[in-house]
Amino acid sequence: MSSLPEPGSGRPDVLVHRFRSFDLPFHASLRDHFTILDPWTDSPPDEPAHAFLARRAGRARALVCVGPTTLGADTLRLLPSLRVVIGTSAGVDHIDLRECSRRGIAVTNAGAAFAEDVADYAVALLLDVLRRISAADRYLREGSWLKTGNYPLGSKLGGKRVGIVGLGNIGSQVAKRLQPFGCDIAYNSRSKKPSFPFPYHATVHDLATNSDVLILCCALTEETHHMINREVMTVLGDQGVIINVGRGSLIDENELVQFLVRGELGGAGLDVFEDEPNVPKELFGLDSVVLSPHRAVITPESFEAVRELTVSNLKAFFANEPLSCLVRLE
Repeated sequence: MSSLPEPGSGRPDVLVHRFRSFDLPFHASLRDHFTILDPWTDSPPDEPAHAFLARRAGRARALVCVGPTTLGADTLRLLPSLRVVIGTSAGVDHIDLRECSRRGIAVTNAGAAFAEDVADYAVALLLDVLRRISAADRYLREGSWLKTGNYPLGSKLGGKRVGIVGLGNIGSQVAKRLQPFGCDIAYNSRSKKPSFPFPYHATVHDLATNSDVLILCCALTEETHHMINREVMTVLGDQGVIINVGRGSLIDENELVQFLVRGELGGAGLDVFEDEPNVPKELFGLDSVVLSPHRAVITPESFEAVRELTVSNLKAFFANEPLSCLVRLE
């Protein structure tokens, strides 16, 4: 257990909320400015996290929510003084926004800190699925090139009709990267974005009907849960490709597996899943599918950008200055 400054030590208390298995890479940087309260490092081994919160974090006004760590109403009720949640991920579906709104607790996210890296990854997944790079790599390593000859041809990216679901920080960066390939880009978003020249489709079904590829970049909400369903996959067709760098539950995963196994969908590049880290085993043997263990956002450069944003937002909060990357609370 680390030595924990007592209340009144001069530095504002900041609670770090994380899964035990999740580390905060910039812990030391935060300690330069704040008194960090972390139940996993600052409490006795036999003390439950909720007991630590009740004993030590009742006066904490700021909380850093690490990655997708669930922050529900039960935990928030243990923090009567909380006024801001600083999220370190782009998505906030793991945070009880309704309870935060009711309590007047501001919530921020990672904003554009991960956008470029996730966009790079989305395009890489798409290229891999179309050109079968990972599958060809396995084919070569297994000795099949020597035994059975050339690997089957993949498909080119240029000229593909790509529908982007969610033209926000990440989606707009995906579009920027796909334009030089000569892709025909369209999008679906909560509303039409006049600053972008791409065709807008009011529904995902309509977008899929007019696309060869869907790239999912949007947030997970009650409205977007399972938005990629049987009907959407059907109109996308047996040559269609789905790339998901958003959240696993944007897709009806059971339906997706069946479509891929039956060959009723052309392929998929998946960085996120409904029940991580559990991934449907039926996908493991499919050369048309590229799987990734939720790593699209993670580079040293993106961690540094999130560190700067987190420290900046915490300093702004304690100085009563405006916060960056505020999440809209319904």
